[in-house]
Order: sequence, then structure tokens, then C-alpha cells
Amino acid sequence: MGRALLEAAGATPGVVVSAALEAPSSPLLGRDAGELAASARGVAIGSDIAAACASDALIDFTRPAGTLAHVAACTVAGRAIVIGTTGFEPHEMDAIRAAATKIPIVLAPNFSIGVNVALKLVDLASRALGPDYDVEVFEMHHRLKVDAPSGTALKLGEVAAKARGTTLEKDGVFARHGVTGERKGGTVGFSVARAGDVIGDHTVFFAGAGERIEITHRSNSRATYAQGAIRAAKWLVGRAPGLYGMDDVLGIKG
Repeated sequence: MGRALLEAAGATPGVVVSAALEAPSSPLLGRDAGELAASARGVAIGSDIAAACASDALIDFTRPAGTLAHVAACTVAGRAIVIGTTGFEPHEMDAIRAAATKIPIVLAPNFSIGVNVALKLVDLASRALGPDYDVEVFEMHHRLKVDAPSGTALKLGEVAAKARGTTLEKDGVFARHGVTGERKGGTVGFSVARAGDVIGDHTVFFAGAGERIEITHRSNSRATYAQGAIRAAKWLVGRAPGLYGMDDVLGIKG
């Protein structure tokens, strides 16, 4: 993802790469980021978060623990941060919300423009079709992904549930095995596959009597995520403190 972000930054007018971060144990430390993307030539890959916070905005696609460290550093420096990490625990989300009272943050499970349009379509379908249509969310990712369901799948299910006046905490079904009995009305089911190098497939099924609607998004390149994240960073700089989403960035909220 780091290479994709560097390339997207270089292709975006008005954006300059001023820092590139890696984990302290990374073999890339000290090397020129220009080896990964020409737009970052002259920028040494480092692990000093505080130094990186001299930038206008930090873009974070790591793991929850790393993200929280980056959020803390940005809060101290008064800098904006774009977060694409998923798999946060409730207390970690609380820490991000607390930081958002001091700095502007864009948090999204998926920065693809197409996925965010799909979220709007799911909201519309869920409201229009109502409880007579069962909702199932399917997602597939590469074998190296560590959290499941994906953050995007959870967001899709969350949107569908909210449109029907419920929550995933109440009506989400995340596992089926053995004799499960009949499907409970109003639930939102999830199915997960992990295999190969699949970048990300998501489908929301609305199944009713005699018909089925499928809203599908498939990612063929990580460049789509990177381009969305760069767009979010440009939009975020200069904003008031707050926790924003890609619907804010794209102007499709509401």
C-alpha cells in the first residue's frame, strides 16, 4: 500500500511527499523512497513519527496499534491524519474519537470512490426494500489479510442495518455452523473468504420472494484506495477538528 500511496501522491497536483514511514524493524529503513516511486526521490524512509508530523497530513494504513501511535503524534503536533486501518476494538475507536476533538481525522474502512458510492446504493436499497428482503454481505480478500469480516464488509452491513433501524450488535450474524435453524428475520449475515491475491471483492445481497438484488464492488488495483486517500488528505488539510468520513470528502453525506 505504501508504494501505491507514493505513486498516487506523485500523480496528484499540489501534493508533495515529505516523509515515508516504516516499522522500526523494516529492512527498508534508511533507503530512498524514490526506489519505490520516483515522486518520493530524496525522501529517506524512516520510523520517526514525530519528524513525519512536520507534514500537513499523515496517511496511515497500518495496524491498530501503529495507528494509535500515529494519532497520538498527530494530536501533539496538531496535524491532520487520514486513517485506512481496520480492525479496531471499541476502546481504540474511543481513542480516535477523543483525538478528533483536537485534530481533523478522516477515518474510512475503504477509500475507493466506487465503494463509497456502493455504500450509498446499499442505504437506498435497504430503505426501499424493507424487512421483507434478507440481507447478506459476502467479502473475499487475499490470504494475508488478518481481520475478518473486512472493515468494508462491516461498513456495508452497518449501513444496511442502520437504514432498517437496527444495529449489527443486535442483528448481525457472523458465524453459521451445524444445525442453525431457520434464518431470523431482520438479521444481516456475513460470509468471508480468504484466498490467493484477491485485492477485495464485496457483494451485498438483498433476497426477497422471487427476486434478488446484488450490489457488488470488485477492486482490481490498490491504486483506487491510494487515490481516494490522497484526495481525502487534500480535503482534510485546514479543516476544523472532527471525525470525518469519505462521504464528507465526496460531498455525498446525508
